[in-house]
Amino acid sequence: MRSIFLVILILTFLSVIPFNVVAADSDTSLEMLKRQIEQLQQQVLALEKAQQAQEIEKAKQASLAKQVTKVEEVEPPTMPEKPLNNTLSVYATMRPTFGYFDEDAETFWDVRDALSRAGIKATNEFMPGWTAELHGEWGIDLSNNGDFGTARKAYVAVGGPYGRVAVGKQRPPQYLLIAEYVDIFNHANSPFSYDAEGIFFVNNMVTYRLQTGGFSWLAASQFDGESGSNGADLVNLGLGYDQSGFHGAVTYLMQDSIDGNFTTGEDEVWAISLAQDFNNGLYLAAAYQDKSYQRDAISQDRSGHTLDVSTAYRISEQFRVKLGYFDFDDGRGALLSQRYDGYNTTLEWLPDDNLRFHLEYLAKDYDNLNDFDSWIIGFRYDFAKDWQF
Repeated sequence: MRSIFLVILILTFLSVIPFNVVAADSDTSLEMLKRQIEQLQQQVLALEKAQQAQEIEKAKQASLAKQVTKVEEVEPPTMPEKPLNNTLSVYATMRPTFGYFDEDAETFWDVRDALSRAGIKATNEFMPGWTAELHGEWGIDLSNNGDFGTARKAYVAVGGPYGRVAVGKQRPPQYLLIAEYVDIFNHANSPFSYDAEGIFFVNNMVTYRLQTGGFSWLAASQFDGESGSNGADLVNLGLGYDQSGFHGAVTYLMQDSIDGNFTTGEDEVWAISLAQDFNNGLYLAAAYQDKSYQRDAISQDRSGHTLDVSTAYRISEQFRVKLGYFDFDDGRGALLSQRYDGYNTTLEWLPDDNLRFHLEYLAKDYDNLNDFDSWIIGFRYDFAKDWQF
């Protein structure tokens, strides 16, 4: 490369030498030519060094780019921030009603309450997949003084991959799997047949729940040392299946029958529930309980049942109609029986997600007691606030 540059420069130089220089003194011309050739060599050398420096710099830049690319390839991706795993919820619902009643052969107007309540719930994921939970809920009686304090729920639970265990006052499997699916009306006594002798909340209770796929396995037992037997006062087992709007469940309940501080026998209940929520806004549900009253006294055993059928249909975005039929039998003789059946119908207006207004007609036809019917206007305002931290 260096010789090529030298030859090119010499030829260029010779091409521009004037003719009179050739005719000059030969010694002087040769000396000048040598000096010029040396200068040309130095220029060629300087050009080569500059070119080498450029090539070295390019090589360094290419090597650095490869190193950066390699570091980016092996560097682990940025880890996301730790998800929020603590939650706190505060909620309340106020449900006053005003209506006209025909009860015990007497007619009157009255303001009542449809189970107003307030509560607090907190959860904490203390290990991956393990969550602790506390829940307290208290009723608010708007029908009298607006009294606050009747406990509905008060428990602590721990859940993980192997299920959830809770201790305290809580819903039993009998309600969660059977009654809840027909309990769709804005009334303190709904479901109207289950309500007669069914259980809604149980204190001093230990529960276990495991969900696998669409199946829910529930077990509960009450241990109240102040009353009943020295062991479990109640045992409630249930299996439910939920998939694509369908619900089906079966439960078994065994509960001590207590009169004062004395156990007078046991109540054994088998129950089944079915429900379907259709895509067109139609909802159908039914719940049946077969109850056996097993008493220690001779000839006092009896059997009865509860049946609740509930339907709902959304006729528009803001209006919904609900219908119900119920039948209750306590298995008693004619003079003592409180057997009844009946129906109710409800029209709801839902102007917002947390507001509901309804008009309801309810009728109960007793076999041996005075019939009952009522017209009710009801209001419902729900509030909830959640925090994550």
